[in-house]
Amino acid sequence: MITMLQHFKRFRPSLKHLLYGGLGGGISIVGAMFVVGLYVVGAVIHPKKRTVFDEYTFSPYEFDLPGETVTFPPRQGDYQVSGWFVPCEGATTTILICPGHRSRKSDLLGMIRHLWKLGHNVLAFDFYGHGTNTGQHITLGYREINDFYGAIEYAKERAPQTRLGVVAYSMGAAVAIMCSAHTSEIEALVLDSAFASNRSVVDYNLHRAFPVPSTPFVWAADSLMGWLAGYHFNQVEPLRDISYISPRPILIIHGEKDSIVNPKDATLLYEAAGEPKELWLLPNVDHCGSYFADRAAYVQRVTAFFDKNLKKPRLQLVENVSDEGEQEGGLSAAS
Repeated sequence: MITMLQHFKRFRPSLKHLLYGGLGGGISIVGAMFVVGLYVVGAVIHPKKRTVFDEYTFSPYEFDLPGETVTFPPRQGDYQVSGWFVPCEGATTTILICPGHRSRKSDLLGMIRHLWKLGHNVLAFDFYGHGTNTGQHITLGYREINDFYGAIEYAKERAPQTRLGVVAYSMGAAVAIMCSAHTSEIEALVLDSAFASNRSVVDYNLHRAFPVPSTPFVWAADSLMGWLAGYHFNQVEPLRDISYISPRPILIIHGEKDSIVNPKDATLLYEAAGEPKELWLLPNVDHCGSYFADRAAYVQRVTAFFDKNLKKPRLQLVENVSDEGEQEGGLSAAS
């Protein structure tokens, strides 16, 4: 009877076999990394394919709102951003409403109507390529900042005497953080389901999909993102920028069962932000689901935030900024 040792000696692999086997395994691993990386990049940069049925959606008309379809240029780019401007007679404030990645302004008509009823002008817009299929690559906040800056300029031209606030969701909230850190025009921010960085949201989704160490796959996706989309994950990092928004107030909202953005990102952003700031975590709520979990409580919390922080006299805010020397210096440096 052949012993195990004899069996091993008879079939003992040669160094060449080991090298070929290791090389083949290494190629397979690298190949898997880049296949997953390509999938991640495709999910980020390819616009959602839409059909004729996607045009069958609600508009301000169904909500009896005096909404006007408007377009405006981005800060950089040769396209037009599409939006709705809903004017409110006698308004002293204008609220920008920003949807998330591959989402549309029509998804936010509930909040648009509530804010308008309570005396705010509202400018809601689609990030270019996200609300409609343009055939152009989109990004996860890198190019979309140009659309947000364009919205600020349009709101200033359309209602120059009003103060600006923002309600933004997911990627839109990340964009609002990064832009507001570099301009003082936005004076109060409501941020729902924002991510702390591109890397964190990619890592979170990869780890949920594949229960293995995600670092190699994130590295591959980042490399491919630089090649195919012209930017890297570390160029979109709201966590790095949020402290420069102070002393302007921030309300961070996040569901603790978020399956898209790690709920821990909300705490990271809150801890990095300066005062004044508020954090509202909702148990058993998924991504951007806080409004639907309790509509009345959500609307009351958001509108009370704007009543407290945006409708007070502008002079009072200026005095608060002047009292915070280091914060004011941060804003000046970022502007």
